[in-house]
Amino acid sequence: MQKIFKRFFMTDTSAPQLSKLNRFLNAVERLGNKLPHITMLFIYAFIIACLVSFALSFVDFDYIHPNTGKKIEILNMLAPANLLDLFVSSVGNFMAFPPLGITIVATLGIGIAEGSGYIGVLLKKLLTITPKKILTPAVIVVSILCHIASDSAYVVLMPVSALMFYACGRHPLAGIACSFAGLAGGFTASFTPSIIDPVMQGFTQAAAHTIDPNYQVNVLCNYFYALGGTIFVIAACWYVTDKIVEPRLKLTMPLDQELKDDPELTLKPISEKENKAFIKATAAALLFFGVYVLLCLPENSILRAPDGSLTSPKSPVMQGLVPFLFLFFSIPGVVYGISSGSFKSSTDVIKAMENIMHMLLSFMVFCFFAAQFLYVFGKSNIGALLAISGAEFLRDLGMPSGITLFGIIFLTGVLNILITSATSKWAILSTIFVPMLMMLGISPELTQAAFRVSDSAVNVSTPLFPFYPLLIMYCQRYAKATGVGTLCSMMIPYTIALLIVLTVVLYAYWIIGIPIGFDSGFDYPPKV
Repeated sequence: MQKIFKRFFMTDTSAPQLSKLNRFLNAVERLGNKLPHITMLFIYAFIIACLVSFALSFVDFDYIHPNTGKKIEILNMLAPANLLDLFVSSVGNFMAFPPLGITIVATLGIGIAEGSGYIGVLLKKLLTITPKKILTPAVIVVSILCHIASDSAYVVLMPVSALMFYACGRHPLAGIACSFAGLAGGFTASFTPSIIDPVMQGFTQAAAHTIDPNYQVNVLCNYFYALGGTIFVIAACWYVTDKIVEPRLKLTMPLDQELKDDPELTLKPISEKENKAFIKATAAALLFFGVYVLLCLPENSILRAPDGSLTSPKSPVMQGLVPFLFLFFSIPGVVYGISSGSFKSSTDVIKAMENIMHMLLSFMVFCFFAAQFLYVFGKSNIGALLAISGAEFLRDLGMPSGITLFGIIFLTGVLNILITSATSKWAILSTIFVPMLMMLGISPELTQAAFRVSDSAVNVSTPLFPFYPLLIMYCQRYAKATGVGTLCSMMIPYTIALLIVLTVVLYAYWIIGIPIGFDSGFDYPPKV
């Protein structure tokens, strides 16, 4: 493995292999930039779904719905009565769109913590107390911990990681690379639940209802897999950083000479006032968490499901995960803001939430049109037709379930080169993959886990990733010659390594029979 990586990645910048790589990456970037905005893609998908429903409404299909036992019939969404239903229900479709409320509520809490300065100080503390010998794995661990936060982690984590590497006499671009790999590339692996968990669960459960309206997907249906994967993600990124990426950077990307006299390239110390405020805020967060845990312990706790379970989808603990995240971030954020002086009045707290909401404006516009597409896609029975016909096609091919699942991983990885948003992709793919694989006996939870493998691993290697311009700017702070090709070629080894380890771990869980999450199995219908 090491020889293969060195052969393809540890080459001089003038080598033919790298020139071809840059030409390929530039072609991908040009192609991706020609695509319409992601919201426009859903508008086109909505129009196409309506037209397809009109055309297929005249076709007689022999497929039988496994839940109702009736033949699949496509409903013409362009019929006057159905158009009127769509018009009347459009607002309701938008309000009921699974990720909308979840994302807004969680982001409000993170906005308070970020606006007060608490998240910035937390990252600095985690990185500055790290011994030099274990700098690489420590940065990766901190990056994985940042999965619970929002995209604001990119603004703080990457420049701090670069400074830490530079201060230790190492290549700063390697610091950016390993923190980027741990944060975005290893997003499938996580120590704690993250905001993406309830978002993914909402889409997965809605898609599963195409086949089984009573099927429930736990918010933490992939948590055990995510937790177990952290060890292998840390090891893979550590190896790639120290053995492949940094040695190559030292050969091909020299640092600018003027850096030696730049006073800004020092990690600014945390003031005594900030430190005291941080201690108070962290104590408040731990106190809140401790009280919450104590409330969960009694067997008759109001936070448990009627059957006494804490992990059941019906328990308030699972249903209230997003409000919990809101309080978990907002409480230390408010305490820190008041103690440090960054929040002088309640108006500052409100402004912190308002400021972070600006980054969600395009997301909310996307949600409106995506919700209408999903309504048409489900109401017309096109989703059920694709799932059932696709499942029968795969069944006729006679491929093992393991190969079918690998196909999901591969296809998602290819799509992720052009569409990096997990929400955007899963909003469409879940409606097809989940019910189709349910027909083949594969559980929705396992299908979701397979999607998340390549969805995260390929993030770091595509120029269309939204934070690529920001990361290039951070890299150019140390090496002005950094460009898109530089960042892509720097991150491709991480993508390959993460795809390998995350896929192997998922199949190991499957083969051994280790649960991948709460209330999660590998088979549909679940084996008793």
